[in-house]
Amino acid sequence: MFKIRFLSVVFILAIVSNLVFAEQADTIFPQIQVKVKQQVYTLEYADTFELRAQGLMNREEMCNSCGMLFHFKKIQRAGMWMKNTIIPLDVAFIRADGKITDIKAMQPHDLTTTSSSEQVLFAWEMNQGWFARTIIKVGDTVIIPFNNKP
Repeated sequence: MFKIRFLSVVFILAIVSNLVFAEQADTIFPQIQVKVKQQVYTLEYADTFELRAQGLMNREEMCNSCGMLFHFKKIQRAGMWMKNTIIPLDVAFIRADGKITDIKAMQPHDLTTTSSSEQVLFAWEMNQGWFARTIIKVGDTVIIPFNNKP
């Protein structure tokens, strides 16, 4: 009897877990456009606590030019981790004036915090290697208009 109840509880937890993860994967993010070196990039925009917490978790793939901009709302030394994130990513930390302070690689499921070296207002995540391929580097300036979010 105990074994049947235990298996029933495990089964129910698995269903609930799948529903939660499916709901998280279906989160709709607003979009924002940023500009670097005369190129405009449209990114998903995580500008609330809930959207920042969700980030790119549980996605199995992301298009080559897709990414996400995290807006922290206040200038801080920011940290990112890869809990439940399947895709290897690079993160660019960006000061309030738009200057990229760091670009760091992050590995899937790594719970180690990847931190900015300076106080920043934004973090920009892309597929690993994207910043190098597009020749966007530390010291470049990202233009982030606050009024182009729908």
